[in-house]
Amino acid sequence: MRVIPKIMPGFMELLPEDQILFNNMCDTIRKVYEKFGFLPLDTPILEYSNILLAKAGGETEKQIYRFTKGENDISLRFDLTVPLARYVSQRYNDLVFPFKRYQIGKVYRGERPQRGRFREFYQCDIDVIGENLSLIYDAEIPAIIYDLFKELDFGKFTIRINNRKILNGFFKDLDLENEASSVLKIIDKLEKIGIDEVKKELSELEISDDKISKIEKFISITGSNDEILDSLKSLNISNDLFLEGLNDLDIVIKNIRLFGVSEEYFNIDLTIARGLDYYTGTVYETKLDNYPSLGSVCSGGRYDNLTQFYTDKCFQGIGISIGLTRLFYQLKEANIVSSKEKSLIKVLIIPFSNQNISYAIKVSKVLRDSNIICDVYYDDKGIKQKMKYANRLEIPYVCIIGDDEEKIGQITLKNMKTGMQDTLSIEKAIVKIK
Repeated sequence: MRVIPKIMPGFMELLPEDQILFNNMCDTIRKVYEKFGFLPLDTPILEYSNILLAKAGGETEKQIYRFTKGENDISLRFDLTVPLARYVSQRYNDLVFPFKRYQIGKVYRGERPQRGRFREFYQCDIDVIGENLSLIYDAEIPAIIYDLFKELDFGKFTIRINNRKILNGFFKDLDLENEASSVLKIIDKLEKIGIDEVKKELSELEISDDKISKIEKFISITGSNDEILDSLKSLNISNDLFLEGLNDLDIVIKNIRLFGVSEEYFNIDLTIARGLDYYTGTVYETKLDNYPSLGSVCSGGRYDNLTQFYTDKCFQGIGISIGLTRLFYQLKEANIVSSKEKSLIKVLIIPFSNQNISYAIKVSKVLRDSNIICDVYYDDKGIKQKMKYANRLEIPYVCIIGDDEEKIGQITLKNMKTGMQDTLSIEKAIVKIK
């Protein structure tokens, strides 16, 4: 009995031309991360469940893929931050701090699959870990995002920046400290549900109309970065946490400019809260200006006590994450990116007959030694079928080898776009191909 070939919902599987495009995006991200001094890290996909669950809870715990193998209670990692916390706690004596790491890898969440949401997906994370991190790292992160999305070339984008201390200090000033977490989660939904729904949800928390009005006025502050900073200062809020966050944000903005990030690509946005409770300082969200429906394409922020569940050592962190699988899917769906290469092969070597295969293999060795990606067509088929193969894969050059070419130690090189072909030495062919 035959089994119907299929994959489970929530898992992405690509044709080679799309995988090439995906890999190119991944390579671009990796190169930019490395350019800023981040070191590669690869943690196991499987972790002991008690390691992952030490920090997880609520909905996250329900989404974890968990199973028992022998006496081991094992789970698939649901993000890259918790394994990082375990890694730093376990190996801090061997690491040099500040520790700058990047990791690109798959994570797993048992969510209900929807368009653009996956159960298995790649995350591309960077984090700086240290005991007392300079605020300049907070400014370096937008510089990395700026370089990265300039390289990826998806059009104009905006890095939106805020500071959780400003928000929390503002709520303390309103005597809403106990409700701050819930209020932040509601504000974080502003773009999705609109200001009227935000006010409605705030009133359901039994917050007075006067305080809701002050919250609305606060999150409606707009203008240039300097104008927003001036507006925040003019509120004359005396709360220490608010003033600390305002000072931090001022320093970060000044240093972002020093990193050469164009002013039109970043702005302070007081509605950016990042729903996750562990963010304690600067927070970021990045959006593509021409495609707002994609939502945030890169987000993160500063957090305290990364390793609190595993060691008494106290480490701060600051980082960002790109959900590459989701982003790639959305970009393809919106026709923002398209596959341009069906193959990585630059030259297909075609022996005219089986008698010419030995020479074809020698030619392939010379081409590969010159860093030219090539392949040899070994099957004993007619020349038309071999050329059709090259055309279907859109291979730019074909190297034809027959008895005449083999006798004189040359090749016939055909440009598949122009149809022009020449018989020439391998060395001259390499120059043409490159």
